[in-house]
Amino acid sequence: MCGIFGAVSLAEKFDQKNFNKFVELTDLVAYRGPDASDYKAFDSSLKKIDNNYFDIFFGHRRLSIIDLSVEGKQPLYSDDCWIIFNGEIFNYIELREELKSKNHIIKTNTDTEVIIKIYKEYGVNGFDKLNGMWAFALYDQKNRKVILSRDRFSIKPLFLYQRPDKYFFASEIKQLLPLLNNIELESNNFQVFLQQGLLDFNEKTLFKNIFRIKPKTNLIIDLTSKSITEKKYWDYTDEKIEGNDEEIFRKFKDLFIDSVKIRLRSDVQIGSLLSGGLDSSAITSVALKFSGNSLKTFSVVSEQKEFSEEDFIDVFTSNFNVANQKVVLNTNQLKDNLDKVIYHQDEPFNYFIPVAHYNLIKALDENSDIVVILNGQGGDETLMGYLRFYFFYWKKLLNEREFLLFSKEIFSSLINRTGILQFRFNAAKRYLPQKLLSKKIFLLQKQEFINVWQFENLRSAQINDIDSYSVPFLNRYEDRNSMAFSKEIRLPFLDHRLVDFLVNLQPDKKMRNGWSKYILRKSFTELPKQIRWRRDKKGFILPESKWLREDLRKSIEEKFNGKNFLSQFNMIDSQKFLEYYNNFLNGDKSIHSTDISRILIAEKWLEKFFS
Repeated sequence: MCGIFGAVSLAEKFDQKNFNKFVELTDLVAYRGPDASDYKAFDSSLKKIDNNYFDIFFGHRRLSIIDLSVEGKQPLYSDDCWIIFNGEIFNYIELREELKSKNHIIKTNTDTEVIIKIYKEYGVNGFDKLNGMWAFALYDQKNRKVILSRDRFSIKPLFLYQRPDKYFFASEIKQLLPLLNNIELESNNFQVFLQQGLLDFNEKTLFKNIFRIKPKTNLIIDLTSKSITEKKYWDYTDEKIEGNDEEIFRKFKDLFIDSVKIRLRSDVQIGSLLSGGLDSSAITSVALKFSGNSLKTFSVVSEQKEFSEEDFIDVFTSNFNVANQKVVLNTNQLKDNLDKVIYHQDEPFNYFIPVAHYNLIKALDENSDIVVILNGQGGDETLMGYLRFYFFYWKKLLNEREFLLFSKEIFSSLINRTGILQFRFNAAKRYLPQKLLSKKIFLLQKQEFINVWQFENLRSAQINDIDSYSVPFLNRYEDRNSMAFSKEIRLPFLDHRLVDFLVNLQPDKKMRNGWSKYILRKSFTELPKQIRWRRDKKGFILPESKWLREDLRKSIEEKFNGKNFLSQFNMIDSQKFLEYYNNFLNGDKSIHSTDISRILIAEKWLEKFFS
């Protein structure tokens, strides 16, 4: 994991003053890479390094994970190419052997050099061979091209700011803001966020003229033709998964095991974040198989006994005879770090869960030597784990007139106390037609709704969540929070082989007899029964409603009774928002705590970046 910054000019050259500025912008995210730093400026026309007269700049902050030696320092040079890279290529060992068989000489033990060799052998289409998470910039000196590439599932960030004939790219938005003449709000996307809580669903950020490099995409800047080309290097297949249950479950388990196995490659301490849930338990059980006593497990438990998953954690650790370190978070103190989280996130968020996650990583940093963390992000989207998927599936059965199977699923759900008995209206609000929901009368600007409730089939619903509505946002806050403490998070469920397999898998293998994640429950028979067949899904349990009603009430009322940025930007009517807030205080069940949190967080975000 690292932090990168770069600049490319297609017209006049940069100078020493620019070089010094670009070094500052690289170092602005030193927490992403505290172990080493380096900066290179190139005159592409003369193919030389020159800090005083250059058209390409590469800056890098290194967090050493694989090959801790100085050979891993970046920008890294090989075969007439330079690269700055943030991420990990987990199949680099297999790729290195493949490249050696094709007579490539590989001088380091890094995964970084492997990327250059793949490019030299296969061109930009070769990035399809990479299994990992990445954002990198590669400078091909011979052909005078700079290639920007980003992983398939928005795990690692890469942002772009363009001025006439100049391109600037970076790991975080805050690195690009000092280059803007004026910081302006991207109002359309901001309105969508205020209405629906959606962010990260397209290439636009909330800062006008700063864009995300699209996932699964290469951006090629040609300094000779002065052109820029965007091209996908990967997409989902539509391969039908053949076989009976036993064969399919075996194939899934083999894919999952290999996904975890290659994500254990590290030269620093690796650990698993064990929540007691199905996903983290499956990951940890596989990781223990290949790493034994070297794997550390870490758990954060709730101080509120009724919400704690400690019993499930104890069942797992007892069954697998593994040591576990527990930390109790004081939930009432979590909100105190809200401003720090807003700074690191660069963009607002819907609720206080990212703040809880920040404190979780902080606790891990203070109480362990773990640098690399295995986590279960992506499991709900790929395995149809969210409760809404029950209703998507049942709707499919009705549309296809599968009345017998529909009746069986409803009956099984009632018997097993899953599905319909666990449904919560507020959890499904985003996926209901907005005309069914309470109106946010305080919003002054009305943007056309993103129709997240519309999809062709269950496969497309899953892909929508993975590409646009769920995974990008979750990965964003996990990346920023973990990198704030120089930690790397690895996500076995987002191995592209596994994702493609699961989105193409028949729905009844993922959801059956009222059980979500059916294939995972059936495949991992080594897991304790109490965990395999858990009905509840807790996640982070926060007293968010209490905070908004009590601890934050005075702050909210003062903020929106006086001058506030949301009113100045003509986004809300403050008095109508206070009426809406008062209805929430009086127990209006149609108003969820996130409807209030979103406005408060948006206001504090505007204060931070637009004051």
